[in-house]
Amino acid sequence: MKKIISFSVFLLLMSCSSTRFVDSWKNKEITSFNPKKLLVVGMTDNLTARRIFEEEMRLAFIQRGINAFESNGIINEDFTETEKTMEEIEGMTQKLLVEGFDAVVITAVKGVDDRINYRSDYYDVTYRWYRFGRYWYAYQDVYHTPGYYSNYKVYHVETAVYNLTAEENRSLVWVGSFDIFDPQNITSTVDDYVARITEQMEHEGLIDRL
Repeated sequence: MKKIISFSVFLLLMSCSSTRFVDSWKNKEITSFNPKKLLVVGMTDNLTARRIFEEEMRLAFIQRGINAFESNGIINEDFTETEKTMEEIEGMTQKLLVEGFDAVVITAVKGVDDRINYRSDYYDVTYRWYRFGRYWYAYQDVYHTPGYYSNYKVYHVETAVYNLTAEENRSLVWVGSFDIFDPQNITSTVDDYVARITEQMEHEGLIDRL
C-alpha cells in the first residue's frame, strides 16, 4: 500500500498560508448532493491536527445545513494504527452505514514539492548587462545575503466526497485538488483551506452558499 504523506505535516508548521484551487471533477450523474449524515475525515496520525481540521470542516458544513460529524470517536484510533486490508476497510464502511452515515468527505496530502523563491528586488534594472563589473556588482548578494534565495514548500492536497449508498462506480461525487503554499500555522492553514474548499464546492453547486 502506498504511503500517504501525513495531513498533519502542513498543519503543524508556523505562519500564514495561501491555498489555491488546481482542478476538480464532479460526477455528472449527480444533480444534487443532500446527505443526511456526513462524516468528515482528515487523514493524519496527529490527533490534535485531526481534531482541529475536522471540527472546522464540520462547522462549515453545519452552517450550510448539512448534518456533519467528525471522524474522531467514530473511526477509532486503533483502526489507523496499522495498515488495513480492503476487507477490513469495507467492514469499517459497513459499520458507518449501519450508524446512518450516507456520505464521507476525506482529505489527504498527496505530495510535497520543494521550491526556491528568487529575491528579484535585489536587482536594479539600471545596471542591465552592459558591463561585466556592473553585472557582478548587482548580483554579488548571492554570496553574502542569506535571504537572497528562500526555500518554501508546496503541498498538494486532495479532498474527495463519496456517497456511501451509491453503487461502487458511482460513489465518487466530487474531488478537488488544491495547492497550499508555505504553510506555517495550524490555525491559519486550516481556516484558509476550509474557506477555499467550501468556496469551490459552492461555486460548483455541491453545497449551498451562506
